[in-house]
Amino acid sequence: MPLIELVILLACLVLLSNVLSHYLVAIPVSLIQVGLGLGVALLLNVRVELQTDWFMLAFIAPMLYNDGRQFPKQELWELRGAIFANAIVLVFITTILGGFLIHVLIPTIPLAVSIALAAILSPTDPVAVQSISEGVKLPKEILHLVSGESLINDASGLIGFKYALAAAVTGTFVLGRAVGDFFYISLVGLAVGLALMTIIQLIRDVLRREGINDMVFNVVLQIMTPFAIYFIAEEWFHASGVVAVVAAGVLGHIQNSHEIEDAPELRLVTEKVWNIIVYLLNGIIFLILGIELPLATKATIEGSHTNTLHALFDVLIVWGILLLIRVAWTYGYMLMMRLRDRTKSKPSLRTATLSGLSGVRGAITMAGVFTIPTVIATGDAFPERALVLFIAAGVIVVSLIAAAGILPFMAAKSLPFVTRGSSLDEDDAVIVGDSIDDELADDETPQKITYKQARIYVLRLAVQNIEEHRRPANQRAAYDLILDQQFQIRRLEVASQTEDELQPMLTDEMQLRLVALAGERQAVKAMLADHDVSKLSIQAYLRRIDRREQRLSQAAHKPGLPTLRSLRLMFSRGMQGLRMWLAPGDSDRLRAEQLTIQRVASKAAIKALSQYLKQANVNEQQFDRQALYHLIVHYRNRIESAKPGHSLSRDDYERQVQALRIKSLGAERAGVQHLVESGQISLRTAARLRQFINYSENLIMINDGESDEE
Repeated sequence: MPLIELVILLACLVLLSNVLSHYLVAIPVSLIQVGLGLGVALLLNVRVELQTDWFMLAFIAPMLYNDGRQFPKQELWELRGAIFANAIVLVFITTILGGFLIHVLIPTIPLAVSIALAAILSPTDPVAVQSISEGVKLPKEILHLVSGESLINDASGLIGFKYALAAAVTGTFVLGRAVGDFFYISLVGLAVGLALMTIIQLIRDVLRREGINDMVFNVVLQIMTPFAIYFIAEEWFHASGVVAVVAAGVLGHIQNSHEIEDAPELRLVTEKVWNIIVYLLNGIIFLILGIELPLATKATIEGSHTNTLHALFDVLIVWGILLLIRVAWTYGYMLMMRLRDRTKSKPSLRTATLSGLSGVRGAITMAGVFTIPTVIATGDAFPERALVLFIAAGVIVVSLIAAAGILPFMAAKSLPFVTRGSSLDEDDAVIVGDSIDDELADDETPQKITYKQARIYVLRLAVQNIEEHRRPANQRAAYDLILDQQFQIRRLEVASQTEDELQPMLTDEMQLRLVALAGERQAVKAMLADHDVSKLSIQAYLRRIDRREQRLSQAAHKPGLPTLRSLRLMFSRGMQGLRMWLAPGDSDRLRAEQLTIQRVASKAAIKALSQYLKQANVNEQQFDRQALYHLIVHYRNRIESAKPGHSLSRDDYERQVQALRIKSLGAERAGVQHLVESGQISLRTAARLRQFINYSENLIMINDGESDEE
């Protein structure tokens, strides 16, 4: 497959994997990506020709640089000694001891190859480790330890892999030379990374003082930084490009650049661009893993000296070795902390096991194992290359499955499991307070609420502000805005509530919608009896009511994918429009009749809801007020949109929308300030809320500027 087509295919599959992960929440997105890669390899015969140099440069350099940029300096500085011990000593122990045990238990793999395999399996995925560790509530010290370790051990693991691989290829290994080379490539790589990053920062400062503050230029310069540093370290100094980019990323994060004061938008745009890059790169790596699985397993399955079931058993053996080493190391670290400080908690085998299971292998392992050559120095085939690829891929898959399947049962409370390539949603926070009140009374005891709950509160204030500024002249714009805000509120309510809290709310909304639809049907049938409109228009509208009732019934008893229901709705509306267009007679008259029916039916629905709530056997207070208000706004919006003879031009309508939206944003800002002053949200949550408001305001200004240019 041509390169351009392959890149487009892989990018589309990354997007598809995250869509599927929205519905298959129990399966990590990385496993879905592996499955999709395996599917396209088997069905479309897709192959990826990997070469060590460009693969390390294109994938590893930017990802490790970004890991360095994300280094949480304040929290992890206190544990710097233990972190570097984990990142270097634990990797060394895993490489030597793990490699020896692999060779003993799987004798067909030579010792040098076993050590190389253990080395490349030692790095852990930092995002996966952090998400799992936070979810299972590891002790603070252990959480910081495994999180910090995972940001650094990539470099030490790849260096160990490089030397073990060189020994396997050449057949010789001189300890003194290896130690000397190790210190050379590590220290020189460190120096090169720090020096080049310092030079780049100085160049950026000089350009800034010269007035070259173009945001796109600066973002591109930052994106190109890891590629340049990796290339220079590897090609010019023959040092470790891996160490260089990690050091450069950490230094860039620590240095207090002037960009925050001079161009705060540069920081925001840069972070978003890096999120996109890492999102695509990590997803593509796992897709490549799936694509390469048939190639790795084919040689193992068809080989006469290796049984497939035995190879699967070898995968479990290697994963078990890595798990035991990690559990023992964590337990020993906790014991040492206990001996040093008696106030620390006693060593817990359960905590050590949780830490061990959180050591998920990911992109770095996959990237490194693909660089194994096919032949050695003598020209013979690399020993057991197919089995090594099979084991490495299998350990990654098993570690993902174990983390997603075992940890939730061992932990009291778990968060969604994500990796570098997951679609990270910062809104997914643990709920630490009760549900937000409509008024958030000042005399109540302040409680911390989540970002989603705070968003609901400020959106309700925005709706209230729009209602206050609604006038007969701007009712259409007002109801369009209110309906949009209500959809956001309902979406946030559904996402922030548990299943037990959500079910009564959905039941209430469904009951109210059925009442409203019954009112619509009764009014439409009365119009048919009075011969106010044609029979064709009445039948078309009645079919719409039937379909809406059917969808409600399906949603209650047999929920399907919302996308499929939306497609069916679009298709039915398209067919209805086609029938109206092909109908004999005046099509303009038929469309006018449809609007008349919509207006009369919507008024009847509101009236039916009012009469229903006034019945003696109905308790109005039992229904969710937001569900009722949302439904009434929906019908009011339909009435406004169906009014005949709208004299308002499109430009006037847009100006009304912008004026109301700007006023509502002011109400949202005031709401955020109230939540901060009442102690119900943290400053970080307030900053995110204000950032969202700023984005909305900037979008209004951009649209206004485009309309002025026209």
